[in-house]
Amino acid sequence: MISPILEQASRRAQAADVVVKTDETITLAFENGRLKSTSFSQEQGINLRVVAEGRMGFAGTTSEDVSALLEAAFASARLGEEVLLPLPFPAPLPAVRTHYPHAAAAKLEDLQALGRAVLERLDRKGCQVNAAVERSVGSVRVANSRGVDASYDVSAVSISVELIRVDGDDVLIISDYLGGADLPELAEVEALVMGIQRRVDWAARRVPASSGSLPVCFTPAGSPPLLLPLQIACLGKSLLQGISPLGGTLGVERFSSGFSLTDEPLLDGRNGSRPVDDEGVVSRPLKLVERGVVRGFVYDLETAGRGGVSPTGHGRRSTFGKPQAAYSNLVVAPGTASFEQLLQLLDEGLLVDELLGVGQGNVIGGAFSHPVALAYRVSKGEIVGRVTDAAVAGNAYELLNRIVAIGHDAKWSGSTCVPPMVIDGVAVTGR
Repeated sequence: MISPILEQASRRAQAADVVVKTDETITLAFENGRLKSTSFSQEQGINLRVVAEGRMGFAGTTSEDVSALLEAAFASARLGEEVLLPLPFPAPLPAVRTHYPHAAAAKLEDLQALGRAVLERLDRKGCQVNAAVERSVGSVRVANSRGVDASYDVSAVSISVELIRVDGDDVLIISDYLGGADLPELAEVEALVMGIQRRVDWAARRVPASSGSLPVCFTPAGSPPLLLPLQIACLGKSLLQGISPLGGTLGVERFSSGFSLTDEPLLDGRNGSRPVDDEGVVSRPLKLVERGVVRGFVYDLETAGRGGVSPTGHGRRSTFGKPQAAYSNLVVAPGTASFEQLLQLLDEGLLVDELLGVGQGNVIGGAFSHPVALAYRVSKGEIVGRVTDAAVAGNAYELLNRIVAIGHDAKWSGSTCVPPMVIDGVAVTGR
């Protein structure tokens, strides 16, 4: 199908590219320890982009009506922006494993057994456990009018778990996630279960939070307030708009020397991995921050053309949306400290596992102030109980300059891998 679309588009356009994605997904939902529902979805989406008379247009469809897709794309171009869109030429693809036959062949019974194994291990008196197990298989094919025609298959398996304990007016909710391109190993499932059980045990007591400027250990799950601003600031689009706080800092030491952030599209078995992006640009690792120094920004074809730079292979397209720059796998480099060593750095502080309201407001500015959803008080290196009435505030750009230590036990959540980090001088308010 992709060849006729490109052939017809190229007759009328200066440039054209198209991506076709297929996906088949099975989702099992468990509620209170029992299988509640099973759903199946199947989809094929086509996204076409054209440049006609110097203006860009795009359109998408889930049908096989090529004529309607073409007319919609060219109609969009008549009203589109003028762009310089340097389409890539064909190039060899790097090796990366994105599809695992064992996961693709998993039967419904295998997925049910996986969910039940987690639920049985987390069965506790007074707790409700919900879970979802999802398996997806699909493919991606991208081609353009310059001869690019690249494709790869994908598979994905994920387990999400939520444990709820209600004790009077106290509601404890602990959630976790495990995902990758293959069925998880037994050790990975065990680590997921043990992590939840450990947090339930820590939450056995409710204690007041200390207030003041304190050292805080942000777990991987608690790190979004620190990383979300950087993700937006490192977009080439943010630079072009003049809103990135990192504008003009390329090659400048902006963060603690122990902090490094890399986009890694070539990691075997990770959900964000890909040999080529959705615009036909070959994937490669990109250092965003290296030992505290700002090293790079991500660009799709459009923002690269507007900025006069080379694209970085970060174009992503949905069926109906305009291509946008997006990350593959974001990885914060781990440190050398164990979790116990990190806690020993907190004479009186907080272990933050989840904050409420993250992602709201002016995220790119870096300032945040959020109530805790799940946090623990640490006194003389020991976790003494769960804190409920407290808030944490600071500025991500400033706090990432005050990193005391980084743990070696990094954890994947979706397509982000982050280790725990101890940061000094975080504003903590008890209520």
